[in-house]
Amino acid sequence: QVQLVESGGGLVQAGGSLSLSCAASGIFFRINAMGWYRQAPGNQRELVARITSGGSTTYADSVKGRFTISRDNARNTVSLQMNSLAPEDTAVYFCHARVQRGLNNEYSYWGQGTQVTVSS
Repeated sequence: QVQLVESGGGLVQAGGSLSLSCAASGIFFRINAMGWYRQAPGNQRELVARITSGGSTTYADSVKGRFTISRDNARNTVSLQMNSLAPEDTAVYFCHARVQRGLNNEYSYWGQGTQVTVSS
């Protein structure tokens, strides 16, 4: 089993910054991709940013130029640096990982979520 532990959420004023981190632990061959999703009240969960094992990144249009995703493969962690935050960024942020376990077995895991609140 794989566990994802998130940290770094909190309350920040508009224009400020926060950094989220997620550490994966457990038994697996490799992590194919890790990323961050968010879900605001009344909304669907949406992709914020994702990074593959090869370093390819994907960002939501709404966060391009403001957020940066990075990884530390040695520690099985992914981070999300969030700058120029706006109230629209307020949501519960979830860490996500696609984990390879065996040749034909890929599993999807979710963290418990961490609250990010941006005041106007």
